[in-house]
Amino acid sequence: MTPLNRVAVLSDIHGVLPALEAVLAEPEVRAADRIVLTGDLASGPQPAEVLDRLTGLGERALWLSGNADRELLAHGRGEDAPIPDDITPWAAAQLRPDHLDLLASLPATLRLAVRGLGPVLFCHATPRDDEEVVLVDSRPDRWQEVFDGLDDDLRTVVCGHTHMPFVRLAHGRLVVNPGSIGMPYGRSGAHWALLGPGVDLRTTPYDIDAAVAHLTRHSSYPDIAGWADYYLRARATDTDALTAFGPRDGRTGAE
Repeated sequence: MTPLNRVAVLSDIHGVLPALEAVLAEPEVRAADRIVLTGDLASGPQPAEVLDRLTGLGERALWLSGNADRELLAHGRGEDAPIPDDITPWAAAQLRPDHLDLLASLPATLRLAVRGLGPVLFCHATPRDDEEVVLVDSRPDRWQEVFDGLDDDLRTVVCGHTHMPFVRLAHGRLVVNPGSIGMPYGRSGAHWALLGPGVDLRTTPYDIDAAVAHLTRHSSYPDIAGWADYYLRARATDTDALTAFGPRDGRTGAE
């Protein structure tokens, strides 16, 4: 397989169309050979609009499923499923049957060759699970556990899920988290990554006030003003998120 020169990675859009539009307008995203969507695409205030916009990208976009996409599908099909947050059942009710069929078709992982990086494995949370938590400061034995069973030639793993961008080495593998486009933790803006020949973490600034106003006008989610203010303005700090996610990483208070 001929390696791709440039791959844009967009993760955790969470149904926020203004943030997505800002990133898609970036010249390097428009010029990328492929756009990889690493899950949690639509569970948010404009789920149908975001899926329609992404579908319009055609074959340039390569889609993966995240835990929120799986949960949307379950609620949309009337299955007995947990309710992870208030917006999930609401968002599921906004989707058409073709949206649900699309979500049902998405794979959990994707492998591509990227110039300068070789074979790259893309996933939502970890290669083996769509809601498992690993963090920038996860301990070495945790990464070894998560990587168990991967082919030796996979030296780069791209994941999302925790909404905080980072790049680190773990057991000789480069781990990349592009952060979140629609629900960033730590600082505002739409976060994504550009691969090839190296790794660049990018932040696209956009008019947050205008985006909050747009969502408030165009989304019928009952608490849209509060939701948009909290997530688009990144009211949750990186410390808040790391504290919340830490126990799910398997660590104890002494670590």
